[in-house]
Amino acid sequence: MSQKAPSFQHIAFVASQTLEAREAFGQLEARYGNADPAQADVIVALGGDGLMLQTLHKFMTSGKPIYGMHRGTVGFLMNDFSVDGLRERLSAAHITVMHPLLMRTLDVQGRIQEHRAINEVSLFRQTAQAAHLRIMIDGQERLENLIADGVLVATPAGSTAYNLSVQGPIIPINAPLLALTAISPFRPRRWRGALLPDKAKVTIVVKDPDKRPVAAVADSDEVRSVRSVDVSMDHGISLNMLYDPGHNLDERIVREQFGF
Repeated sequence: MSQKAPSFQHIAFVASQTLEAREAFGQLEARYGNADPAQADVIVALGGDGLMLQTLHKFMTSGKPIYGMHRGTVGFLMNDFSVDGLRERLSAAHITVMHPLLMRTLDVQGRIQEHRAINEVSLFRQTAQAAHLRIMIDGQERLENLIADGVLVATPAGSTAYNLSVQGPIIPINAPLLALTAISPFRPRRWRGALLPDKAKVTIVVKDPDKRPVAAVADSDEVRSVRSVDVSMDHGISLNMLYDPGHNLDERIVREQFGF
């Protein structure tokens, strides 16, 4: 869903530790000031996609819109950098609303943990032996035994990240879908994953967690030696990302499907 963004006066800047990002931070702070994030109308992130993900996680429940400018390595989630006309750009920007994934894990010690992911929740084998995984959707078994290096659940925003690298489908940003994608599957060989409604609850059960341990990762938050993992989209949290007209995330994902 895209809509016109309001006017912004109080801007909070955050930056990665690269020289390029720190220099940009100094230039923008001198021009526009630097509001406390708690009182800011908008958060402007300076860096690459890693910094954008960190910023989205940090301010996930704040409700504040986030506008990224590329001062890093990979800038898929970022706008172009310019010191000039920032308030005008913010006022003209459009909002893309996203929701994170909620990962709930049960480990072999019986401990429960919860983490959220912007891009994907991934399960990986921890040893040289392949993982044996049972996959259930909304409580119904759909795959009795996936033998693979792992499996992931990706959001539309995350569908062009690791999901794409393991041959998963690209999902338009506004599509109410999740990608369920195997990581180097051995059996069944021809299983190509699934597209699921974004209201689905995915449960992944590790079939032999002692002999074949598996780790679960929500973006960068890792839980080792899991017994089972529940993944669902948290529609109660909205992430408001600002993009310049003509360069929004919808357009970038479409372009990615045609090899740009």
